[in-house]
Amino acid sequence: MRLTTAQALVRFLANQYSERDGVEQRLIPGVWGIFGHGNVAGIGQALLQAARTGEAGLPYHLARNEQGQVHAATAFAKMRNRLQAFACTASTGPGSTNMITGAALATTNRLPVLLLPSDVFATRSPDPVLQQLEDTRGGDVTVNDAFRPVSKYFDRITRPEQLIPAALAAMRVLTDPVETGAVTLCLPQDVQAEAHDWPEEFFRRRVWHVGRPLPEPDALARAADALRSAKAPLIVAGGGVVYAGAEQQLRAFAEATGIPVADTHAGKGAVAWDHPCAVGGLGSTGTSAANALAAEADVVLGIGTRYSDFTTASHTVFGNPAVRFVNLNVARLDAAKHSADMVLADAKRGIEALHGALSGWQVDEAYRTRTRMLADDWNRKADACFSLGHGPLPAQTEILGALNQALDDRDVVINAAGSMPGDLQMLWRARDPKAYHVEYAYSCMGYEVAAGVGAKMAAPDREVVVLVGDGSYLMMAQEIVTMIAEGLKVIIVLVQNHGFASIGALSEALGSQRFGTSYRYRSDDSGLLEGGVLPVDLAANAASLGATVLRASTVDEFTTAIAQAKANPATTVVHVETDLHGPNPPGSAWWDVPVSQVAELESTRKAHETYSATKHAQRHYL
Repeated sequence: MRLTTAQALVRFLANQYSERDGVEQRLIPGVWGIFGHGNVAGIGQALLQAARTGEAGLPYHLARNEQGQVHAATAFAKMRNRLQAFACTASTGPGSTNMITGAALATTNRLPVLLLPSDVFATRSPDPVLQQLEDTRGGDVTVNDAFRPVSKYFDRITRPEQLIPAALAAMRVLTDPVETGAVTLCLPQDVQAEAHDWPEEFFRRRVWHVGRPLPEPDALARAADALRSAKAPLIVAGGGVVYAGAEQQLRAFAEATGIPVADTHAGKGAVAWDHPCAVGGLGSTGTSAANALAAEADVVLGIGTRYSDFTTASHTVFGNPAVRFVNLNVARLDAAKHSADMVLADAKRGIEALHGALSGWQVDEAYRTRTRMLADDWNRKADACFSLGHGPLPAQTEILGALNQALDDRDVVINAAGSMPGDLQMLWRARDPKAYHVEYAYSCMGYEVAAGVGAKMAAPDREVVVLVGDGSYLMMAQEIVTMIAEGLKVIIVLVQNHGFASIGALSEALGSQRFGTSYRYRSDDSGLLEGGVLPVDLAANAASLGATVLRASTVDEFTTAIAQAKANPATTVVHVETDLHGPNPPGSAWWDVPVSQVAELESTRKAHETYSATKHAQRHYL
């Protein structure tokens, strides 16, 4: 079958399927892209030809920023539990390197996305081509080599026939829960258009089976013995619970054993916030309930968690000197953390096996009572954060409380960076595992609006609400245009506080006096950016991109605006100003951000004293 390399790739991708638990779906549901000289005559022509001729093709979606398209694809994969992954094509040079941040986010979050960056001529005939980086260390180095450290699989197709093993390897990695992340196939622009005689078998319908590995019996026995010895056990539920669809199994296991369940950002909603065993977020921005139980825990059962520094409060939250870890994870990398007893298995199958192995065992009733008491106490604190009556501008926590109250259980809230992820982990009351979509592995500013596109495409029957601060909005808001073009209804809550609230508060705590964290004119007196507020109107900007815009200045007005946005069939931006300085929810844990050991500023010296005293609690879990 004589086709160009690009035509062969499109035909191959259109015939790939994933399967789990007997359910099949297209593995690559479509292609995101922005065309330039590097891919318009290759991938672009192939996509067009497939669409015009009626052959099995791939729907094409036009993004407005290459980083944004990767975020949209990643959010889609997250909503679909990693069983589907979009491809993303970009032109040579800056178009391709714009995707690197998105690749890092996908790989850090263990979410599949297929990247197809265009590359310079393999023949080197017009060397150097427009946008080519000339490296004195070697003629085979291109800017796309920067994808290597942020990709789980990387290949450069310099001959058409190389596509066959590379494409098969790419599908293997995309569908492997242990290895998945960004997969990068670099496509030189001349090779994309080069013809080759392909074996028809290459294009047959392929089903990639996503298995559910069972725990090894001896490992299961060791884990059960450790849990049976526990007087104060704690479960840490991570994203692996959600991606495995193990929410029901986790709830049944927690109810039977009485072990309290704390969650990470990726695991929130696996157990409903008001479940008798639920104690909320864990770690640096965790609830006082979860962190108090973590401090006392003698056995910690981590399920599908990667134990980021925010989850462990930089290795301080688990305070019991004799604490032991049992980690149930499909990936050995995560299962081995903290010198744990490892159970290598799919979360659903592993929880079921542990449930059976612990049949008849449960924690003391007094421990169940303490769990509920701590959770109830935290919920009262959260209620207070929602109803502060703060003025003249409302506190961010009041806006979050009003939004949480206005949304239905299945409505999706999206966030990634700034002060809101911390507030959300402490305060958001999720009942559905797909209703809480906070990207906090890479915590990428600019993720939110683009992710709203991908999440809505993945779940068109759900209301999707993007929570974005002014800092993130200014970095990447242009995918609002994509929402309009694709006919996607998304609600965007744009929280304007004229600065970086999270880093501002952190800066102040570390003795750096909120330097460089406010959006202000340069002061004539100090020469610093601490003058008057800039005349920025982000609501007007959103309207210029095609969105319906509603403005709110009070909590009541915000509640009314959200109701109007839900009733509106089109993308709607609700703009609300909040107080840059809080107040914030009460913290109960630490985050290790080093402070200058020597300083002339008194604020920095005092902050270092506090840092040194707190750091004494940090330790390796050995």
